[in-house]
Amino acid sequence: MEFRKLTFQLHLWLGLTSGLIVVIMAATGCILSFEEELKLKFHPERYFADSVKKEKLSLPDLKAKAEKALPDNLKVSRVEISSDPGRNYVFRTLKIDDEALTFWGSYIYYYRVYINPYTGKIAEVENAKQDFFEIVQNLHRRLLLGEKIGKNITGYTTLFFLIIIFSGLVIWYPRKMSKNMLKGMFMIKITSNLKRLNYDLHNVLGFYAAVPLLLICYSAVIWNFKDIDRFVQDTLNGKHQKEGKVKSDLSAADISDRKKALTIVGNTVKKSLPSKESALITFPKKEEGTYYAEIKYAHKQYQNDQYNFDQYSGKILKFQSYKDQNIGNGTALRERNYDLHTGGIFGLTGRILYLLAGIIALSLPVTGFIMWLNKKKKSKNSRRKKAHRMSHKKKKGSLIN
Repeated sequence: MEFRKLTFQLHLWLGLTSGLIVVIMAATGCILSFEEELKLKFHPERYFADSVKKEKLSLPDLKAKAEKALPDNLKVSRVEISSDPGRNYVFRTLKIDDEALTFWGSYIYYYRVYINPYTGKIAEVENAKQDFFEIVQNLHRRLLLGEKIGKNITGYTTLFFLIIIFSGLVIWYPRKMSKNMLKGMFMIKITSNLKRLNYDLHNVLGFYAAVPLLLICYSAVIWNFKDIDRFVQDTLNGKHQKEGKVKSDLSAADISDRKKALTIVGNTVKKSLPSKESALITFPKKEEGTYYAEIKYAHKQYQNDQYNFDQYSGKILKFQSYKDQNIGNGTALRERNYDLHTGGIFGLTGRILYLLAGIIALSLPVTGFIMWLNKKKKSKNSRRKKAHRMSHKKKKGSLIN
């Protein structure tokens, strides 16, 4: 079998196998593309403070108030802080069961606490398991089937789709180039019949969406397959060695003032925020763990400063900026993975283009399936006509005899 035919068969059967899942992932990806903006629009009472004063309460005090509002004496695990003085702080607590087989079983608990940083007033305690966007995100990442099953299905589907895009580009390029062929490669003929229109929608739109879809698939593969992720990072980093994890000084654990340490962390982050967009502080889970703060510059997730603070003293143990030249190419690319997946790396224009690419990705399995049905129907009619001709010849032969 020649290469082009083999490529077509690969494209066809991988498409038929994974088409429905691609539709689900593309549709949910489109919904999530402007998730943050939609949340602010639909739930302003959660995100915006009802009153703004001169001074904010200390981070330890706000953390204590947030934990008091939670059920079952739960402890918060992180806090999101906006540079906008009119925004509430958002504390989160979360526990996941990786062995669960459904979305609803995966979350043992998941709460967000929205709190006014000036007064400590609780705006809302949200059971995030019931959040629409959380359900959509899980459908996008795991098909609501849990970490073990769902993640494997979406991971391999993404890998299949990557092959489908490459094979589609091979098929898209014609065997023989002509003026009419060249025009048909890049333009949709709206006035053509339905079969031809469906073909153009699949062929031409697929080409235009190929680059963003390849970037989306690449970044998703990096998230889903640790071995591929490690290989890419190690290859691009070369001889550059990644720094090990920093740890808090356990010798100071018994004599430390934890509240004072967290106050130092909060104040350090607060001083950095005015020229940035937002901060995310993750609280330590273990005795040797650190406070990890990620301060984002703008809408690009990778443009950030990262701090590790000793949980007993508040001392800065490690600082890294995205501007640093010594972090290695592989690590730098990995830091940009989220923005590659969402289009944020190209700014607002990139996010809009990715949304359009997602809509096209949603349509490709549909138009491809219609093409397959049309070809199958044509083949069936062709066999029927051939059988009819053969039958007619036999009857004619028997009459002569």
